[in-house]
Amino acid sequence: MKPSLVKGTRDFGPDKMVRRNYIFDTIKAVFQKFGFQPIETPAMENLSTLMGKYGEEGDQLLFKILNSGNFSEKITQNELDEGAKKLTLKISEKGLKYDLTVPFARFVVMNRNDLAMPFKRYQIQPVWRGDRPQRGRYREFYQCDADVVGTDSLVCEAEIVLMIHEVFKNLGINFSLKINNRKILTGLSEAIGAAGQEGNLAVAIDKLDKIGKEKVLEELAEKGFSMESLAKLDPVFGISGTNQEKFIKLEELLQDSETGKKGIEELRAVWNLLQSFGQTEENIELDITLARGLSYYTGAIFEVKALEVQMGSISGGGRYDNLTGTFGVAGLSGVGISFGVDRIYDVLEELNLFPENNSVTTKLLLCHFGEKELNFALPLLQKARLAGINTEVYPDVSKIKKQLDYADKKKISYVCIIGSEEMETGKLTLKNMITGEQEKLTFEEVISKLQ
Repeated sequence: MKPSLVKGTRDFGPDKMVRRNYIFDTIKAVFQKFGFQPIETPAMENLSTLMGKYGEEGDQLLFKILNSGNFSEKITQNELDEGAKKLTLKISEKGLKYDLTVPFARFVVMNRNDLAMPFKRYQIQPVWRGDRPQRGRYREFYQCDADVVGTDSLVCEAEIVLMIHEVFKNLGINFSLKINNRKILTGLSEAIGAAGQEGNLAVAIDKLDKIGKEKVLEELAEKGFSMESLAKLDPVFGISGTNQEKFIKLEELLQDSETGKKGIEELRAVWNLLQSFGQTEENIELDITLARGLSYYTGAIFEVKALEVQMGSISGGGRYDNLTGTFGVAGLSGVGISFGVDRIYDVLEELNLFPENNSVTTKLLLCHFGEKELNFALPLLQKARLAGINTEVYPDVSKIKKQLDYADKKKISYVCIIGSEEMETGKLTLKNMITGEQEKLTFEEVISKLQ
């Protein structure tokens, strides 16, 4: 049988994994710098945990897992006739996790008595979505999340902005960070006479970049928004200017909505905190049309795009006040950010931003002419590793050319060639595989040179 991959999934060879680890390590270092602690949750969650947390479209993209055993034994004809949605609940109780935030909320509720509140966690794990695969969008992909739960403080929102800046500065990516507040979207729905329909408004506006203004208005009309409401919404798409000018226009637009005014107040507070941190707003934009489709967001929302490539968002997040409430524990507000590793990888690759030596995992290869030379190399191998140099020995007795070809394929920078003369004199031949330069050195000198 010819082997194949599931569509929307990928294998990662050593070269790609070293580059992916570079991204993971860069993000992880920033998370730890800001005081976040690591956790992991299972690949599977109960569907009761996952369903209803991502909106109607998100529920449809969940990968469901069939129950073990003869799961169809007790299904009646009536249940078959009721349709796929009800049938699914009969034959599937578990699903692959769609994101890291909902499992995190479940984790917090189950472990809240053991956690220091506010709890700051980071999590780097794969998630799964039954999406249509395309460039930058996969069915299995990694997320790097950082969340703070158990505090309403807007200092957390400001620190997320600082983390976003530090991560992308360290990766060398020029970016645009858009910020909005879901309370502003609620205020907009009230201002246009469509109170209670902020969910539909958010889902439609979230597609503005993909389908354009006219299609968004069409979708809202199909969802029951009146022509009068849509006419009142139209000026929102034209709000422009500096961030401060946008704040002023928003205050005029939402002057009769207490919820909307609260959203503006929160965003202004975040802007003031960033000023206190000394953070400029050079690449930060207040975007009133930013919605982010996930239904659990209740406050600030963030979205990051790379400036020099055609790519969807590479990071996003927001404030959620009610997520743990769905698991029976109310009052634990949280805010978080997620970095899309797969898209970040594509950006770094397209812009050639990976460090040049980042594919190298082994720095030194010990080559030898025979069995005696191999045995001579073994204590040297251990000595090099103890000195902190990534080193390996060619394990077979083979021609030197084959050993050098191996070093070339693995992009190993240096080889140490050991023959009978080297064993007698203690002077080994060190070859730089990049320049071709060779020199005779003691092994202590080799270690000193490569450290």
